[in-house]
This record gives sequence, C-alpha cells and structure tokens, in this order.
Amino acid sequence: METPVFEEVDPASDCDCPGCVHWRRVLPRSTGGHPAATRAVILAAAASTAFGAFHAAPAFAASHAPARPGAPVGDEPGTPQGHRAPLHGPGGRPAVAKAPTTTRAEIIRRAKQWVTARVPYSMSAYWGDGYRQDCSGFVSMAWSLPGNEWTGSLGQYGIKIAKDDLQPGDILLFHNPDNPEQGSHVVIFGGWTDYTHTYYLAYEETRPYAREQVTPYAYWSNSDRYVAYRYKGLAGPAAGAEPDTAEPDNGKPEAPEATSYPGAAYFGPGANNKYVTQLGRMLVKRGAGRYYPSGPGPRWTDADRRATRAFQQAQGRHGEDAKGLPGAQTWTLLVTGKGRDIEEAGGRTRAAGPPAPSSHGVPGYPGRAMFRPGATNEYVTRLGRQLVKKGFGKYYTTGPGPRWGEPDRRGVEAFQRAQGWRGGAADGYPGPETWRRLFS
Repeated sequence: METPVFEEVDPASDCDCPGCVHWRRVLPRSTGGHPAATRAVILAAAASTAFGAFHAAPAFAASHAPARPGAPVGDEPGTPQGHRAPLHGPGGRPAVAKAPTTTRAEIIRRAKQWVTARVPYSMSAYWGDGYRQDCSGFVSMAWSLPGNEWTGSLGQYGIKIAKDDLQPGDILLFHNPDNPEQGSHVVIFGGWTDYTHTYYLAYEETRPYAREQVTPYAYWSNSDRYVAYRYKGLAGPAAGAEPDTAEPDNGKPEAPEATSYPGAAYFGPGANNKYVTQLGRMLVKRGAGRYYPSGPGPRWTDADRRATRAFQQAQGRHGEDAKGLPGAQTWTLLVTGKGRDIEEAGGRTRAAGPPAPSSHGVPGYPGRAMFRPGATNEYVTRLGRQLVKKGFGKYYTTGPGPRWGEPDRRGVEAFQRAQGWRGGAADGYPGPETWRRLFS
C-alpha cells in the first residue's frame, strides 16, 4: 500500500519579490505565499514490496546561511548579495551610474542607523527603507544609491583610491568575478584606529546583523584582494580630504570639536556626551587605538580610562597623576598635539593600568577558566588577535571576539600542532606554555 503524500501550501500569490521567485522555483507545486509567511512541508514515502524498504522523498527546508559573510546558500542568487537592482539597462548592460550627492557625515550616519537597529543579515529580505539586508545593500543604503547594487556593480559609483587616501565613508570592496560566491564582500571604512594603519573601524552588514568592529586592513580573509573606492557623489570641495570627524552623535550633525577643557564632570563613570567621543578620537591619534575594540563613543567606558592613563604615563606621570581621568593639562596636550605619544615611551606602547596578571609563572596568562565553552572575556579577544597576527587566523570568518568559540579552539590547535605537539598537548585550549609561545 502506498503511503499518502501530504502537502501544505499557502494561497496563491503573484508576488515577484526575490524570495517568492526563489520558492516558486524550488517548490514548483507551491504557487504562492510570501517567504515570511510560507511553511512548506513535503512528506512522501513510497512502499516497495520488491525491495522491502521505504525510500524517503527529499524534504525541502529553509536554507541556513553559513558563517562566512557573503556566502550564498542552496538556490540563493549566484552572488553573495542577492539579485542586482533594476539599475541595469536592456541586455544586462549597466545603465549610466548617477551618484546622488551626499557627505561623509551622512554616509556614516546612515551606516550607524543600521548598526544601532541591529539589522539582521539576509540576501533576500529588505529593510524598511527598501534596501536589501546584505553587505552590498548596506553600502547602497549608506551611499544613498537609487537602488540595490552588488559587489560586481558598486565600483561604478566610486573611484579607486590608495590605502593612504582612505577616509570615513570610503569602502573596501572585494569582488571575485570568476566565482562571486567565494569571498566577495564590501565594508565601509570608518577611520584608522592607530598611527600604524594596520587596523581600522569597519561598518558592515554580516551575519548575524549589522555591526561596527575594529578590523585588520584590509579584511580578515582575502585581504590582498580588496580595493579601496571613494564615492563619486561626495559633496563639497573638500570631499576628498574631509577629516575623521564625520561620525555624528545621536544622528545629528556634530558641532566643532572643543579646544578648551570642558571640565572634569564630563568624564568618568556614567558620563555620556560628545566630549568623551572627542577624547577617544584624540587618544587614538596619539597611539591608543589598541584600547578601543569598537571605536571611541560618547559613553565613558574602561577603554577611555585605560587609554587616558596610558597617555598620562607616556608623559612620565604616575600614581594620582595618572589615574585615567583627563584634567586640563592632559586635555591641552591632546588638543594641541604636544607631549609624547603613547608609542614613544620606550619605543613601544606602554601598558595602561596595573601590570598584567601572572599565572603559572607566565606573565599575562589568565588561567584555563578563561578559555572554555561559554566563556566571554577580553582574554579571548586578545588571544584571537594574536593568533591572526601569528598567521593562525584562517578559521575566523568574522574576526576574533570576546566569546570563546570553535574558531578560537581550532586556531589554538593549529598553533599547538605547529609547535610539534600532538594528542592532548594539542587540544585547542591554551595553557601557560601555549600562551608564552604565542605572545613571545
């Protein structure tokens, strides 16, 4: 006896959004229903007395996006950003690219709106402003383009620039023309985090949602294949040389930065104002970028305290004179560009705060408890960044972070095996000797 076939479908719809087109293609008998409301369950089995076994028919399930940013899934469009926008003329040839006028401040403001809203990544969904929720839709939105572009067409709206010319609002773009689904990605440049120009603040749409994060130049993977572009439609004669002060507070145009000391009340625990942001930016320019994992902001954090203290110590101050809260003298040195940079102290960045903890005789090793499933702390981030610097960062698809995960474990295991260790000595969890060798 044949087992009946059950099929659940939604009422017909002639919606032609990319999601509906996709589902009509993979589920030909299901004639409608928007992906947001569609639940297609097909269960089929055929009895076979000749073979004495049941053969299950294939079941269709929703595609699950892989961890790597920009990777297509299943029958998703053949690019990592979904379908191209209707800006292309007949025969698939690009139409003339008209770049609407905008400013660097507006680009960063729009990017931060999606970051604040934590817009989830999707190659087929569209946010309330009409832009597709993937990396190229994010840049299309920030650049105020009249439609959704992809990595293969964004370049026509910009001009290529050198690394040293990068300024907030520019983009770093990698498009793989031979196989677009392999690594193609684009991010918005938000400014360098230190004088070495090795790390910068990136705004990007990636899984699971839009974010801003300190990122190694040019990106975590395929770094040598990214190309820097500047938007053609930047307004004003100084569009190509606008300083790194374009990030507004609370979505409003930012007032000129203060030159006089605003007072101690504006700094310290609980402070949330534009002077904290200005302090952080000045400290980053003086070599304190390493203390800001996600860039300076208006809310006072321990990163501000540690960075301020590092700058004060670079001036030869100690004790109460280097407690991490800016006074009038510290502020004046930062505003005028005088005094010693943090890196100038002994030729290297001086540590802020008390000396790093020592465990098992190894300076800085915090103990195994910091590196276990579910752990979330600054040491995990520090470990991940060092793995990247040592050449063991290939397992990171979106960069190291404070939460311990499988990419961290696999990176540590690869490093341990490179030391010639095997078995339990290469379990992927850093002990004192792994830590010592990694940071030596």
